[in-house]
Amino acid sequence: MNGVRTAGGADRARTAALLARAFAADPAMSWIFPDPADRAKRLPRLFALLFDEDAAGMRLITEGGEAATLWRGPGGAHTSIVAMIRQAWPMWRALGSAIPRALTVSNAIAEHMPSGNFWYLHIAGCDPAAQGRGLGAAIVRAGLSRGAARLPVYLETATERNLGFYQALGFAVTDEWAVPRGGPRFWSMLRQPD
Repeated sequence: MNGVRTAGGADRARTAALLARAFAADPAMSWIFPDPADRAKRLPRLFALLFDEDAAGMRLITEGGEAATLWRGPGGAHTSIVAMIRQAWPMWRALGSAIPRALTVSNAIAEHMPSGNFWYLHIAGCDPAAQGRGLGAAIVRAGLSRGAARLPVYLETATERNLGFYQALGFAVTDEWAVPRGGPRFWSMLRQPD
């Protein structure tokens, strides 16, 4: 099994491409970008921006680049207005005409965040070609063991088949909700500290 290490700036493009493949059929990304060709073009740009945005948290990647996680530390789950303004042009390049749908999803996610101090498992993805080898579980466990386990850990998923995966890692479903205006269904999940 490959090891897990911190992802640095040199891993940006590789991580963005891996996450784009991992989320190519994700219900939320499919709703934001309904056209598959447009989605394939825009997802690497979007995940590169999210990689940058999550630099203050914890960014992990497997040694072979098959799986990655982006974590936001306590107090860092929400994107500040200043950060949004700074990222306006790059976000426009990444999202284009999908900005209204992306904002609808983002606002719905923000409304369902827990209160208090917690780690936010913002993004977790495994390359479809590498799934079923335990890499996704290994990289989430690595994040938990590197400090995230001392506080509650929150995540949301729009993929129902992910529920069992996260439950096996100690997460419990705390809410089920839908994005307004016909958007996808999400599940909020929380893992209590060890």
